[in-house]
Amino acid sequence: MKKVLCSLCTLATLAFLLALPGFAAEKGTWSGTVSDANCATKGAMASDSACVKKCLENGAKAVLVTDNKDVLTIQNPEAIKGHEGHTVKITGTLDNNELHVDKLEMAKK
Repeated sequence: MKKVLCSLCTLATLAFLLALPGFAAEKGTWSGTVSDANCATKGAMASDSACVKKCLENGAKAVLVTDNKDVLTIQNPEAIKGHEGHTVKITGTLDNNELHVDKLEMAKK
């Protein structure tokens, strides 16, 4: 009986933690610059299209540097191909600071 109650408590605790913000995936829209993990912290280079393309070709992770200066890793980098260094609006799912891109459009100026 104690094992059953302990298991139920564990399941209830896990369900509670998954319901907290930050533990569950968040659908939404984010605006920012498509960059790479190497250049994302270097300011002006983060939007240099040629530099970003080169770094991505050399194995750097694709990221979105948001308007709030958050750096989100892009889970599916093929979705940003051709937009390296561009300012974009991405619709997708954010989970543990990783962004899955469902839709990408150029940001309005």
